[in-house]
Amino acid sequence: MEVVVGGSAIAQTRYSACQPPNATEYLLLVPGSAADKQTQLKRVLPATADLTVCNYQNQVVTRVSGFSSLGIANAWAQYLKEVNGFDATVARPAEAQATRPPAPEIQPQPTSPNLANPNPNNSAYSPRPLGTGYAVLVDYFDQPEIAAQVRQLLSQDVGLVSYGQKPYLLAGYTINQSAANATLQTLSDRGFWVMLVDSRRVVLLKPTVMISAE
Repeated sequence: MEVVVGGSAIAQTRYSACQPPNATEYLLLVPGSAADKQTQLKRVLPATADLTVCNYQNQVVTRVSGFSSLGIANAWAQYLKEVNGFDATVARPAEAQATRPPAPEIQPQPTSPNLANPNPNNSAYSPRPLGTGYAVLVDYFDQPEIAAQVRQLLSQDVGLVSYGQKPYLLAGYTINQSAANATLQTLSDRGFWVMLVDSRRVVLLKPTVMISAE
């Protein structure tokens, strides 16, 4: 619609109120509706994400739907912040509990990974930054057995990295967004605390976490 003030026409767009998330989905709310922001969001978000401009508490935001778990939504919110500088807020379904998800139920293996401080004398220790792409990181909360659980779930070796001066398990590193998102989804669905980050900010400590029999 157009509003005429003092003889000049000012374009004013009214957006409808944002729809709340469905019972089985989580949303991202990103402030703003500029065309360049929409373009950036479409470029970095999964192809399954649905973008809608709407009004949330008298603020115009871009509503991003299509996330099936809190972990996935949080991971993408952090990724948008790290890579694009967008402040994304996660909206949960009304019945979602704001509690930590249960630990993943994976049969324990008779092995124990060694996540002690890397030994500089060990030839496997060669810290270096990762290149361009996506890194899927798992917070193991000082519980080394989580490395074995992640390896069992993904059927592949996991590495040890540093991100923000904190150690994480490296569950995936790829330039393929779809592959990274698939790994993120798999881990999140099983209750792991996982995040998707810009791999250029990740330092690889060990390409493979050694898991030795007890």
